[in-house]
Amino acid sequence: MRIKVTKAIFPVAGLGTRFLPATKSVPKEIMTLVDRPLIQYAIDEAREAGIKEFIFVTSRGKGALEDYFDHAPVLEQELRKKGKSDLLKALKDTNMESGAIAYIRQHKALGLGHAVSCAQRLIANEPFAVILPDDVIAGEHGCLKQMVDAYEETGGCMVAAMEVPPVKASAYGVLDVKEDMGALVSVKGMVEKPKADEAPSNLAVIGRYILTPDVLRSLNKQESGAGGEIQLTDAIAKEIEAERNVFGFRFKGQRYDCGSKAGFLQATVAFALARDELRDELEVYLEEMLAARKAAQ
Repeated sequence: MRIKVTKAIFPVAGLGTRFLPATKSVPKEIMTLVDRPLIQYAIDEAREAGIKEFIFVTSRGKGALEDYFDHAPVLEQELRKKGKSDLLKALKDTNMESGAIAYIRQHKALGLGHAVSCAQRLIANEPFAVILPDDVIAGEHGCLKQMVDAYEETGGCMVAAMEVPPVKASAYGVLDVKEDMGALVSVKGMVEKPKADEAPSNLAVIGRYILTPDVLRSLNKQESGAGGEIQLTDAIAKEIEAERNVFGFRFKGQRYDCGSKAGFLQATVAFALARDELRDELEVYLEEMLAARKAAQ
């Protein structure tokens, strides 16, 4: 029987420099899409996928992130007194029970691979997920839930993948496909941030992974790769070299790159339009704004 994936690593040690000056005092992961911070979308996706243990790899200045998941008894009491049950439920959804969440410091910014390796002692010898909160994915079912369901049939390592234009390949890890089976692709290689004319395919890796403990052991032995950092894709590539199964998974859903300002704004508009109580007013505003811009031109 295959071991279930119940642990997830959330690498959240980045400084969020693309969102300065806001991130001078507010962790990027706390920035909100409508009324929920980025990290809440990631946590909700993990919960849907059956994750029970949440491991955050953080850095100095992330205290607000830790506070967000703590209980707020005074606030809960006030909401209960005023009969605001909807807000009370929304607040309780942010609570994490004692022992379910752990925080580990990454003292040096040595790349995603290094951040994941910081959690090795808490992973032990189990398969685990990695979720990058910058990648927000909207769909009927969460991306990780889709991957976990597929993993129960395949085992091995699995990475979320989506098709990108060749000119954008240099921003991603790219899959070298051995066999295309539709939603699943068998992988024979991975290249980190290749030049457009050197990319082996147009399937790019985005921020969802299911990995085996062997990947952690490879990270321990790994030297710096692209950008002078310890790359997670390099460690996954070692699994391929060892002839262990690695799959790419074409997920169903819309991915937003909330690590960029444009992607964050696009996600904000999309998630607001998906809300019944906001849609009509926002649509009117957008139509009026676009009409005014067109008239001005």
